[in-house]
Amino acid sequence: MSDHDSVLQAWVFEVSQELGLTVETDVETLLDLAGTAAHAVVRPAAPLTTFLAGAALAQGRTLEEVVAAVERVVAARDSSSPDPH
Repeated sequence: MSDHDSVLQAWVFEVSQELGLTVETDVETLLDLAGTAAHAVVRPAAPLTTFLAGAALAQGRTLEEVVAAVERVVAARDSSSPDPH
């Protein structure tokens, strides 16, 4: 585990404790999800997407379902965008 990963894991642990959360957090998948949103839309879409992911998880969705849903939205946006070439 890199220093970067260790810092992120510690951060997630500290914030989770402060919020009284006992959920396991897949940091890598959430960062990938944020990256997908940032690159497909604009950078500020990253935190908004992870917030929405958290809301969906709180309603019983799995992280895999959330990732798949975001990927569908990105694919739909890509297919409706005109080809620049």
